[in-house]
Amino acid sequence: MALRVVEWSTGTVGRHAIAGIDAHPDLELVGVWVSNPDKVGKDAGELAGLGRELGVRATSDRDALIALKPDCIVHTAMTDDRVMESIEDLIWFVENGVNVVSSGPVVLQFPFGILPDSLLERIEKAGAASGASLHVNGIDPGFANDVLPLSMTSLSQRIDEVRCQEIADYSTYYQPVVMRDLFGFGQPMDTTPLLLSPGILSMGWGSVVRQIAAGLGVTLDEPLVERVERVPADRDYSTVSVEIPEGTMAALRFEVVGQVNGVDRVVLEHYTRTHPDQCPQWPRPNSGDGCYRILISGEPEMAVEFGHHGENGDHNVSGMIVTAMRLVNSVPAVVEAHAGLVTALDLPLITGRGLVARG
Repeated sequence: MALRVVEWSTGTVGRHAIAGIDAHPDLELVGVWVSNPDKVGKDAGELAGLGRELGVRATSDRDALIALKPDCIVHTAMTDDRVMESIEDLIWFVENGVNVVSSGPVVLQFPFGILPDSLLERIEKAGAASGASLHVNGIDPGFANDVLPLSMTSLSQRIDEVRCQEIADYSTYYQPVVMRDLFGFGQPMDTTPLLLSPGILSMGWGSVVRQIAAGLGVTLDEPLVERVERVPADRDYSTVSVEIPEGTMAALRFEVVGQVNGVDRVVLEHYTRTHPDQCPQWPRPNSGDGCYRILISGEPEMAVEFGHHGENGDHNVSGMIVTAMRLVNSVPAVVEAHAGLVTALDLPLITGRGLVARG
């Protein structure tokens, strides 16, 4: 029997999650939540741009969706600007006995040592009482810097450093709040955006570093190390999310570093451009405008580049698809997992079972 699934939001990730749920042979879409009043009552197929109706109407009534008794909620609502409120939402789902896979807040990918123990205890108590599980993942934080690098380390004889890189042009990435308010693109260089406030990078991507260390049985120095390089625009740039006048912030490189006895051992690194011509001295994808690159120093030296693009050729669209599908394809395993918070270290191999094209 197919698992009954509710999709929570229909934005840049959620619309792809709807398509993924509809395509998955072991899942049945039974409800859709929306925050925009203009979307209430619209068919999920229309909201996902499928060109056909699915027979499921969107609603903003969360109690009505819980009353459907879904096996799982695929939660893809924006969380970057409402971290604590969204954590409360996720706990509420678990308290009501519904399993959840979510794209955020990303700190919950592996929150140990980051969030207060009292908050983690609430999640565990809610799961113990209801039997429901909570899993937060995606692509980054997510597969590109948890399952992929840890799988590669199984080939190592000695590991000196694990480095997970995102190298991408964000000019076609449509998230105005993220681009301007969080990253600070288009803002004066003397402005400190939220993402670059002390400790925020470690909260956002520290979970990646800590989970890799946990998977390798390594105890890291505290606190994690943050390194940042900001680059001003050499001319006016225009992106789908923000305008970037000359002299304002146009490119960003950062590292979140886990050290052992003062030596870098696990590194999360991002190279973020807002135009492909920027920062020629920085690494570039071997092909396309975006990739994830895993570099493992030691014996042997290893490198894997994971690139993706959608049917229209854009890597930012496919980035939303792979984020959505990592969640959707994880639903059966999360439903079967132990109650409470579930990380990638707790799950079996997740595949695209049932999705191979026929005919």
